[in-house]
Amino acid sequence: MKLTEHFQYGLNSPICLTWELTYACNLACVHCLSSSGRRDPRELSTDECKSVVDELQKMQVFYVNIGGGEPTVRPDFWELLDYSIDHNVGVKFSTNGIKLDPRRAAQLARTDYVDVQISLDGATAAVNDVVRGPGSYDTAIRALENLASAGFGQPKISVVMTRQNVDQLDEFKAIADKFGAQLRITRLRPSGRGADVWDSLHPTAGQQRQLYDWLVARGADVLTGDSFFHLSAYGEALPGLNLCGAGRVVCLIDPVGDVYACPFAIHDEFLAGNVRSPGGFEEVWRSSELFAELRQPQTGGACRSCGHYDACQGGCMAAKFFTGLPLDGPDPECVLGNADAALAARGDSTVIPKSEVDHSRSAPRNSRVNARQPVALSLTPPPRRMDGVSPGPRGSTRPARDCDTSPLAELVASDGLG
Repeated sequence: MKLTEHFQYGLNSPICLTWELTYACNLACVHCLSSSGRRDPRELSTDECKSVVDELQKMQVFYVNIGGGEPTVRPDFWELLDYSIDHNVGVKFSTNGIKLDPRRAAQLARTDYVDVQISLDGATAAVNDVVRGPGSYDTAIRALENLASAGFGQPKISVVMTRQNVDQLDEFKAIADKFGAQLRITRLRPSGRGADVWDSLHPTAGQQRQLYDWLVARGADVLTGDSFFHLSAYGEALPGLNLCGAGRVVCLIDPVGDVYACPFAIHDEFLAGNVRSPGGFEEVWRSSELFAELRQPQTGGACRSCGHYDACQGGCMAAKFFTGLPLDGPDPECVLGNADAALAARGDSTVIPKSEVDHSRSAPRNSRVNARQPVALSLTPPPRRMDGVSPGPRGSTRPARDCDTSPLAELVASDGLG
């Protein structure tokens, strides 16, 4: 049996566990897969998080992908990072860089078994800040500068590919090389707030080919998170498992302890359990009815007769689900165009699933549960502003909460998070 066939039937422990520590975030990225912004008051306590780490150590989970929200605005983030590493669970955390001042960068450079991933969705501020917010490009570059100055070895630059930044692939690679970093590119999914902008942001058919050709020619040392296996139908299979690992080798723990089959599928349909339940995470991973179902042999549905099925395995489950396509049908970005007719047939009355989880700081991102009304984006950055500012002592202004910290705020030597 091939190694990938073992993976299809699930493993005793996930090899890629994503853990979102908080929904709090100082930014409001238009494509945020978890619709983050406000902290959920029900989020796991420090002790509960440590108990999860204890379980992961027992299950021999070697590392976790920590995200959010912005994980570093959680007051106990650094304590939990140290606890995980001390218990032989490595940490790879994604951040917009807001808390990576020189002191924290130096701390990370002294720490083994930790990896840092800086989010950047444009090789220029003009492209990046439309998606991630005013000032976010400068914040990310400052974090990379601090890590480089501290001697942190090969951080990652994580880029979500959009139709606005596909032409910047060489520029992204140059930024990575400048800071001794490694470029990681991932696919835009129609999850969370990304559902509202997917139609206007996801790469065109021509750009999909452009991306594939670039990866074949220049992607030998570029990480992809196994995001682009749907592109393998162009010919040469891209490196990676080239299959949907949801509930088999990957899953997500969210800030309140809910366990989902996939980081991109935050929806009740893919909710397997909660770490606060008897038996904790281990019981969910090994005994969930949902995971057992996902680990059954898959028929391949309408894609099975395609000559490229072995290479792309029908594509991404979350991308299909959140665009209203059948899970046993082709990926909405199928490079052979096999999903085009189904996408075109969707109308204003088409019911497209929407995640019940939304912690955006603004009003609910939409009220059109049954309507398909994409949001158009402009490359004109919105006016600069600071969210969540409240009066401070003696008439000064200060952020009301850590999660409302402006990305433009100066990073100081002490961030007050212990």
